[in-house]
Amino acid sequence: MSSITIDTRASRKVRELLKFLLENGKIDAALTMRRIPENNSYDLALITDASNINEAVPLIPVMTVNAGQVLSSISTSGKKIAVVLKPCELRAFVELVKRERGSFENLLTISHTCGGVFPLDLVEKGQIEELIPKYEKTISKGEIPVNTRDTCRACEHFIPMNADITVSVAGECESEKGCMMYLNTEKAEEFAEGFAGERSEQKFDPSVLQKTLNARLAEKEKLFASMTASGPGLDQLVDTFGKCVGCHGSNSVCPICYCLLCDFESANFDYNLPYFEEHLSRRGALRLPPDTIFFHLGRLTHMSFSCVGCGMCSDVCPVGIPVAAVFKKTGEKTAALFDYVPGRDAEESIPVMVYKEEEFSDIG
Repeated sequence: MSSITIDTRASRKVRELLKFLLENGKIDAALTMRRIPENNSYDLALITDASNINEAVPLIPVMTVNAGQVLSSISTSGKKIAVVLKPCELRAFVELVKRERGSFENLLTISHTCGGVFPLDLVEKGQIEELIPKYEKTISKGEIPVNTRDTCRACEHFIPMNADITVSVAGECESEKGCMMYLNTEKAEEFAEGFAGERSEQKFDPSVLQKTLNARLAEKEKLFASMTASGPGLDQLVDTFGKCVGCHGSNSVCPICYCLLCDFESANFDYNLPYFEEHLSRRGALRLPPDTIFFHLGRLTHMSFSCVGCGMCSDVCPVGIPVAAVFKKTGEKTAALFDYVPGRDAEESIPVMVYKEEEFSDIG
């Protein structure tokens, strides 16, 4: 495999690659973030006309939706698509592929060493443009930018695991050195053939980001410690999820909540008079909406071992519940029991789908 030297404006170079692929008929479409200049906002766009690629901002630190979730619905269309994904989005898509909710067959995956993304409220306030220069300078030094999502600052999986092309922008993309675009697979070599750039046989060296990893691990330790300040158990669950308003926004934006029919959205959980009367007869009072804590516990049970820590759930919560941090901490503990990292390998089975007689023999 090889690499291509690019300048420090890595996002522009990725945009040029997408345009090259479209103009030469190597892909039918590109899935990437796009800037909407009319209102200075951003969205995730599927672009088929090369003339529209100029609107693309592939490496912008904004996540309006987890692209892995969106990709699952279009990856089996038969079209050849180049997709630009953040590492957590790519890992989310890997988890969905394992659940037969997507396919890599017609995709060229492009990802990058990630400095994290800004919360959506900063996007809504139009503050992203003024934050970008400092953000880029900070991640080029391998440091953690301020104002990014707390789960991003605490994320240790910021290096793409399965990308055909890795764009290095964190740690080694300094002004005097430039950046690197690593072609990790034969598919990447084939698609990039003819694309301008100085090539070499250099391979990505994750050790250049050890400083960043250490800083992220320290942030994770602080984040997890802050969540246990009120003590473990039911009281903490009530303190954390008791203010839930039952909007179910967290599972709507979660890429791992993939079920076509969710029990929590079914008639089983509809509010009805017999339900109210039965509970009122026993308790004399009933919180409305009911079962909010049960909703979160149910989600934890279903997908905690596959949470990729993208942070979308916390970002859309209208009452500020740290859903992502809770799921990240719980998920890591669950996955550790099986030596499992969500999205690490598309061929690696999901723990809940594998039975091993010797598992947990130490606890009877």
